[in-house]
Amino acid sequence: MDLFDTVSPSPTIDGNTPLAERMRPARLDDVLGQEHLLGPGKLLRGMADGGRLQSIILWGPPGCGKTTLARLLADACHAHCIHFSAVSSGTRDLKKILPDARRLQRGAVPVVLLVDEIHHFNKSQQDTFLPHVEAGLLTLVGATTENPSFELISPLLSRCRVCVLHPLTEDTLDQLLTRALAERGRGLWDTEMEIDAAARDLLVRRAQGDARVALNGLEGAATLARAGGGAKRIELSHVEQALQVSPLQYDKAGDEHYNLISAFIKSLRGSDPDAAVYWMVRMIEAGEDPLFICRRMVIFAAEDVGNADPRALQVAVAAKEAVHFVGLPEGRIPMSQAATYLATAPKSNSAYRALLEATRDVRERGTLPTPLHLRNAPTGLMKSLGYGADYRYPHDEPGHVTEQEHLPSELQGRRYYEPGDQGYERTIRERLQAWAALKKPRATRG
Repeated sequence: MDLFDTVSPSPTIDGNTPLAERMRPARLDDVLGQEHLLGPGKLLRGMADGGRLQSIILWGPPGCGKTTLARLLADACHAHCIHFSAVSSGTRDLKKILPDARRLQRGAVPVVLLVDEIHHFNKSQQDTFLPHVEAGLLTLVGATTENPSFELISPLLSRCRVCVLHPLTEDTLDQLLTRALAERGRGLWDTEMEIDAAARDLLVRRAQGDARVALNGLEGAATLARAGGGAKRIELSHVEQALQVSPLQYDKAGDEHYNLISAFIKSLRGSDPDAAVYWMVRMIEAGEDPLFICRRMVIFAAEDVGNADPRALQVAVAAKEAVHFVGLPEGRIPMSQAATYLATAPKSNSAYRALLEATRDVRERGTLPTPLHLRNAPTGLMKSLGYGADYRYPHDEPGHVTEQEHLPSELQGRRYYEPGDQGYERTIRERLQAWAALKKPRATRG
């Protein structure tokens, strides 16, 4: 096979070929799942039926069928498919194939460039094949587990349709296992095997939407069953041994990282302690740095609880210090205490909104002069220029409050902080109202 032979969706297989490879579908109609893209009238089904493939990015988790789908689409469109791995191929490899691609284009033969793990290509590498995609010399089919919005350059992204593939449902995985158990010559090869319901259920659940994990687990369990005396029944213990304990799907630098921390913060903001603890544990069990979670709780305490419960910030900071001091696993306990406290605390973002409003005025108005009565006057010259003149010391006034202005004259009367009626902010609001009433009769004083 040279670079421009069509990649076969059904490579030669034998008993040594892994089950996950043997079970790759040979036709689009054999693909399980992804009905939102492959169902009647859907995008990818329309491309296949029309025989014309557009540049697309297949974005989805491991084991959802990205590479298989790309190969089948190229085959359905009678295109020559060049399979690249962004991990092992580079711009030098791309340049080598361009002359033949131009020759095939002159013969009206479409050329599909299938790039696995396309997010591993850096900006300059993506720039290299951008003009060839734009000119129609190559039809790009990129497969990635990472969010294309973050990993692909905008010009390339604008020329591709992003197709989001979903993790396979448990029903779909169950159908896949049924197929693997039933099909001779492709499935569990020459052995009729049965599987206990509990073993099957564990295999489906532990796969977490990943067909490769499910099939590899089934193959390993079948091997263990045979080793136990040639048995043809897969027990729960066989699946447990085959799967071991796989880490939760999580990439601390990728999309799932941001999804889980977003779910955690939104659960806190939504006053749902149960969901908050769940998402927190998901991150911890997947290997997230606990101090990262604690830092986000500190920010949340000030941004979303604020002065409705000033103790929330103290609790969050204390949890951070406790985790730093005791580490894991015990550090999870103060983290859980902090998460449930923050979730059940009264909420206010008034202090945060005050920050945003003040920031906007500072950036729009620039360096407004400090009022003279607020300026420091450590020298005689400064005093002679009016620095500190007419400043009124609040502790000498009734109620320890004065009606003097503290903002620049251009911003007098501006209100940034508007306390709400939740928790302790109700007290703050009432205090500000009482001060306003106290200042009002004295507002005409010089």
